[in-house]
Amino acid sequence: MKNLLKLFTILLIAVFIGSCTEKFDAINTNPKGLTLASLDQASYGFVVKKSIVGPEYLQAAGNGMQLLHSLYFDVYANYFATSTPNFLSDRFVMVGSWLNGAFNSFYASEAPQIKYAEDYARTKGLLPEKAMMKVWKVYIYDRYTDALGPIPYSQYGNMQKQVSYDPQADIYAKFFLELDSAITILQANAGTVSATLSKYDPIYGGNLTKWQKFGSSLRLRLALRVKYVLPAVAKTQAEKAITEGVITANADNGWVTTSSDFQNPYNIISPWAEYRMSADMESILKGYLDQRVKSYFSAAAQPDATDDYTGVAFPYEGMRNGQSKTNRSAYAFDKLASDMAKPYTIVGDKGPSWFVMRAFETYFLRAEGALEGWAMGGTAADLYKTGIVTSLAENGYADENLLGATYSTSTAVPASPGFDWNAAAVHLDPVSTAPIAFRTGGTKEQQLEQIITQKWIGLYPDSQEAYAERRRTKYPILYNRLESENLDVPATSLPVRLTYWTNEYTNNNAMVLEAITKLNAESSAPNGDKATTKLWWDKK
Repeated sequence: MKNLLKLFTILLIAVFIGSCTEKFDAINTNPKGLTLASLDQASYGFVVKKSIVGPEYLQAAGNGMQLLHSLYFDVYANYFATSTPNFLSDRFVMVGSWLNGAFNSFYASEAPQIKYAEDYARTKGLLPEKAMMKVWKVYIYDRYTDALGPIPYSQYGNMQKQVSYDPQADIYAKFFLELDSAITILQANAGTVSATLSKYDPIYGGNLTKWQKFGSSLRLRLALRVKYVLPAVAKTQAEKAITEGVITANADNGWVTTSSDFQNPYNIISPWAEYRMSADMESILKGYLDQRVKSYFSAAAQPDATDDYTGVAFPYEGMRNGQSKTNRSAYAFDKLASDMAKPYTIVGDKGPSWFVMRAFETYFLRAEGALEGWAMGGTAADLYKTGIVTSLAENGYADENLLGATYSTSTAVPASPGFDWNAAAVHLDPVSTAPIAFRTGGTKEQQLEQIITQKWIGLYPDSQEAYAERRRTKYPILYNRLESENLDVPATSLPVRLTYWTNEYTNNNAMVLEAITKLNAESSAPNGDKATTKLWWDKK
C-alpha cells in the first residue's frame, strides 16, 4: 500500500475512460490525451463518474465485485449459497488472495478517485460538488470499516510510506461531521442542479435536493448502526436526519444507472454458475407467499413441488449454506436451486441499476427508532407497514401476496424449504416463526425481528448492508452453516468481520499491527486479526 498511498494523485487514464490499457507514460505524452495537467472543470465530471461507478463495482469485469461482495457479503447475508466445490468462504474460510485482491483494488484504484474528486472540488470552490463527494465518501468507506474495523481513512493519501489506521469509533465520529458539513451545503442549494455534474452523476443527475435526502438517509442508517454502543448519539443523529428530510418516496431512491460501459456485475458473474438461492430465502419468501421472489430469482431447472402450498406453484428452490465439497460435487445444485432473476443473468446486457439507498430502508430504520421512543414521524407499526408496501411497490407489486390477499397484514410465517440435500430423510423446519403482520402486543425484540426480517428481504441484493445489520441486530434468524472450515468460527456462529489483507502485512506492517491493537481495544470480543473479533459498534 505504501506506493499507492504515496502516489495517489497519479491517476491512470482508467480513472476517466474506464478500460484503457496503454502505459501512463505514453498517454502522458499524447497531446490529445486527458491528463492531470489538462484536467479542468469540464473534464472533472469524468473523474466523479468513475469515483461512483468504480467503488460500486460497475467495471468492465466482475472480478472485484466477486472477490468481496459475492464471495463474502452475499453468502454471509445468506442471500445465496455457494455451489462451486472449491469456493470455501461459504464455509467461513478467510481466503487471503480474495481479500487481498478486493481491498488492494479499492485502495489502489477507487479511493484515489474519491479523494481527488473531493479535493478538486474543494480547491476550485465547487461547494455543492464537494458536498456530493463527501456524502459519497462516507457511503463508500462505511462499507470497508464495517467489514474490517479500523481502516486507513483520515490519513489516506498523506504522501507517506506508512499510513495509520483510524479506530472505528473515530471513523464514525468523522462520518457524522462530514455529513454535517455536506448536508448544510446541500440544504443551502436546495432545488438546484449541479451544472458541472448534471451529465456525469449516474445516481441523481446532479440534483442537489436528492443528494441531501441521500445524505440524511445515510445519517439515519449510521445512527442506527451505533445504537448499541452510543445510544444517545444514535438518537440525536437519527432525529437530526428526520428533521433534515430523508428519502420517503421511491422516486427519490438512489440507484447507480448501468450502461453498456458500466454494467451490473451480476450480469458478468452469474453465467459462471457459482452460487444459488439460499434455503433461508426459500423458507421466508415461500412462507410469506412473497411476490418479490419473481423479481429476485428464476425458477429452478429441476424444482421440487412436494413442499409447495396447495394451489400455489413455487418453483423457486434454495440450498443450505456451508455445503461440503463432496456434496457440491455430488449434487447438481445449479439445477436443483434457483439462479437470480433473468434481468441479472443476460450476458452482455447492462443489467439492472445498482442499489445505493432506497425509501423502504428509511421506513424500517425509522420503525426501529420509533421502538426506542425516538421522534421518527410515526409509530413503529405504521412505519413498518409503510416500509413493506414501499418495497413491494419498488419491485412493481401492490400490497398483495401470491394468492392475491393483502401481504402486509398477513399472519403468514416462514415455511419449510423441504428436504435437506445432506440428509434427504430430514425435512427442514421453517427458518423462523416471525409473521408478517406487526406484533402490536409483542415484545420489543419480537418487533425488531420483524422489522429486520422485512428489511433483509427488501435489501436484496444489497448484501453488504444486510450482513452488517445481521451482525448488529442478530436478525433475521437464519439457518446455521452445515459445516465450517474456520477453526475460530463454528458452524453455529457467523464471522463478525473479515481479516486484514496480506499486502498490508508486507507493505504497511507497523501500521496494520497498530490497527489490530486499536481493533482489540474497542472490541467487546478481542481476538486479534480474526473473524471473531467484534467491531466497535457490535455490542448487542
